[in-house]
Amino acid sequence: MDKLPLSTARSAKFSLGQVVKHRIYPFRGVVFDVDPVFNNTEEWYLSIPEDKRPDRNQPFYHLFAENTDSEYIAYVSEQNLVADTSGEPIRHSQVLQAFEQGENGELLVPVRMTN
Repeated sequence: MDKLPLSTARSAKFSLGQVVKHRIYPFRGVVFDVDPVFNNTEEWYLSIPEDKRPDRNQPFYHLFAENTDSEYIAYVSEQNLVADTSGEPIRHSQVLQAFEQGENGELLVPVRMTN
């Protein structure tokens, strides 16, 4: 897969530990990694219906995602995400393994991940 130079990549709108939700589909999640541009398989990309396929030249987010039925890992383009301001806690079992919880309930990236 051809990669775009990082100089053409946009800055990420969402940060690690931020709770986001999908613009269309009923799921939300916590950002645990960001790719400055699309960095998944061609097969995955082509599995998205052409009329809904996002531009590759934008940040893509790895999420600890959840819906009403399950918890899973999602890979979502920035254009399909908005900040989740509901204040509802995330129940995904991996969130507290990856992040520390701050005094106000915010999710903090542990120091061990920033060094």
